[in-house]
Amino acid sequence: MPENNEEALKSGNNIISKKKATYPINKALRHYLKTFDRETQVPCNYKSLLRYSFSMPLIDQQGKDTLWETVFYDEHERTELYGALTRIYAIIKNAGDVSVMEHLQVDRVDYCTFGNSNPFRVKIINTFNDNYDYFYVKLADASRIYGLELEHILSPNRINYIVDHSTLIEEHIAGIPGDQFIQKYLDTADVNETRIAKEFVKFNERCFIKLLGDMRAYNFVVDITPDFDDTQYRIRAIDFDQQCYEGRKTIYLPQFFKENNAYVQLCIKRLNAETVRQYQSEEQSLIAGRIRTSHYRIKELLDVMEQDTLSDTPKIHQLRQELADHYQNNDFLGCQTMGEIVKNSLRIVLRKH
Repeated sequence: MPENNEEALKSGNNIISKKKATYPINKALRHYLKTFDRETQVPCNYKSLLRYSFSMPLIDQQGKDTLWETVFYDEHERTELYGALTRIYAIIKNAGDVSVMEHLQVDRVDYCTFGNSNPFRVKIINTFNDNYDYFYVKLADASRIYGLELEHILSPNRINYIVDHSTLIEEHIAGIPGDQFIQKYLDTADVNETRIAKEFVKFNERCFIKLLGDMRAYNFVVDITPDFDDTQYRIRAIDFDQQCYEGRKTIYLPQFFKENNAYVQLCIKRLNAETVRQYQSEEQSLIAGRIRTSHYRIKELLDVMEQDTLSDTPKIHQLRQELADHYQNNDFLGCQTMGEIVKNSLRIVLRKH
């Protein structure tokens, strides 16, 4: 986080101009996924969902276009696909046991035409009480999988996903989208500005250490938990496409996106430089503890990651130079892959704590 008003007010100029390349899952990553029960056969794949006959724009309750489209299938396709999607929900929620899923059915399938992953969002509804949940079907991308794994291991959040060849199934991450939180909650009387500012500092630090990029407000959610004397907030990433891909250091710092300026201004208003450093150090210490606790798993992941191709050479050279300057550590200059850069970033946290 910036430690003075002048630096903070310079934020908001991060631009990602081109769509990120998609990287395949190699044999070593596939072996890692099987070892840790992330590879599971599912009854339908991403390409199956592309066989819809027509679509309609999905409009929200305020009458605005959500940029999602609700897709519709011919009757013979719909019966087969909806049954398969219900079984997938049973796999990610109940280890595949469909005996307790008799009241569940697919209510709607939406398709997103923008972004990197072009996901399908499946709405599952309980016909007994109208309760509902979502999950996502996407094309598997190695960058995203590394991002999901690093989030699962190094953050306070658990991530539930499975992979079947080129199909990625992700559990829905509940929360208020960061941009909607700014519009609807940030200026209300009962919001605890100091706690939100603290969480944004810690979220900013987590993203930078893991090198998770593009955390603009619509790529994270705010999870609100009432406590016995107040309210707790946690910011959770929901988009992992930009895991260690870009070359600019600022891409991995949420503070430098204009979409997050409201959170940055809150930090300036409620926190001083010493408090910011305290929260940064706390988050670093927690990440170091998680690395130690999951030592073997994180080692296996990083061993695979440092041998993988996750970006192009100019971006790797730019990022290693910028991080070498940032940390005053020339170890980064010897890194040849993005995985090596991530490993070096985590090593610095371990040494410090």
